[in-house]
Amino acid sequence: MTSKLLAATAVVSASALILSACGNAGPGGGEEGELTDGKVVLAVLNDQSGVYKDLSGPNSVKAVEMAVADYQEKYGDDAVATEIEVTTADHQNKPDVANTKAQELYDRENADIILDVPTSSAALAVATQAAAKKKLYVNIGAGTTELTNDSCNSYTFHWAYDTYQLANVTGKTVTENGGTDWQIIYPDYAFGQDMDKSFTAAIEEAGGTIGEHIATPFPNDNFSTFLTKAATAEPNVIGAMQAGGDLINLVKQFNEGGYADQGIQLAVGLMFITDIHSLGVEAFSGVNFAEAWYWNADDENRAWADRFLEETDTRPSFAHAANYSAALQYLEAVQEEGTDDADTIVGNFEGKEINDVFLKNGTIRAEDHRVIHDVYLAKVKAPEDVEEDWDYEEIVSTIPAEDAFMPLEESTCDLG
Repeated sequence: MTSKLLAATAVVSASALILSACGNAGPGGGEEGELTDGKVVLAVLNDQSGVYKDLSGPNSVKAVEMAVADYQEKYGDDAVATEIEVTTADHQNKPDVANTKAQELYDRENADIILDVPTSSAALAVATQAAAKKKLYVNIGAGTTELTNDSCNSYTFHWAYDTYQLANVTGKTVTENGGTDWQIIYPDYAFGQDMDKSFTAAIEEAGGTIGEHIATPFPNDNFSTFLTKAATAEPNVIGAMQAGGDLINLVKQFNEGGYADQGIQLAVGLMFITDIHSLGVEAFSGVNFAEAWYWNADDENRAWADRFLEETDTRPSFAHAANYSAALQYLEAVQEEGTDDADTIVGNFEGKEINDVFLKNGTIRAEDHRVIHDVYLAKVKAPEDVEEDWDYEEIVSTIPAEDAFMPLEESTCDLG
């Protein structure tokens, strides 16, 4: 576990030292506020070494540090949080490890908020700890809709995407475009099971059918047997519900098996730009998929992505941008309220409308803590259309927030 202390940029000035001695400035630098332990601690809990390292991992920590720097630059001596610490831990994609690490972060490192947490089983474990400790938790990397349905709680927010939104964009669109006969291959844990369920509903609603639902181990590096089994039924679509390193292995073996030459289309349930970069644009060319954010979609995104490139030597995935957004909005809430008290921040978040570099037309729904925002149907470019490094995606259409995510009336969340 590592941590980094980020002092306010003006902390060496006399005025800043006075602010520190007084405790903290209140909202807008006026009234005096209250911080637990005299500082704000943001914890990033994710996969630092496994199949989800590239799509989130250490670079999500860097994105959170960028948010801290931007907060400090914006408010300077008027900042409520004059001392901010960013800490991180590796959950190894294991729910038991995530559960233990979350307890350590909240109890021993005094984390005010935990961010990220890919892997749905791990994400649900951390939600349980957030509820027990009454501390903030903003999930970025996991897809399960359980976080905002039966497993919701007052301290957990789901910021970037979920399996309903993925299926609603990709499953529905591919089926409506003629891909009506599916086989689904999914990783056999909470995320994969949720993806299978969400895609089945979206495909059937659009008029398609699913033959077999084929479960695979997670993580896994050999998908040949599962692909052969799926292709035996001669579907026109194989839906791959894997992500990160597992998806890269599956796509590689799909291409090696020559299934496209047999008239079978590969539909990808969840894809990150780091997956495309890993295998090369040729491997995914022409694939349609749901995208939560793209670095080159507009000037605002590109400007932030240029800064991220300078920090990390790579372009950001949507998970990196979403971690930046969540961290920055948390600090803005602390600034507005003059405190890092968890219940006060929850009240600040509920119903809040946000437009920032990640959230376009974003709203934090008060009733289930699902963050809805505009998302995109994207298409992987052909190699000859790529104009620069990481220029892999074409935005086909924008799906408005209220159409992309689960309607509130379908949510089973009860926050009490």
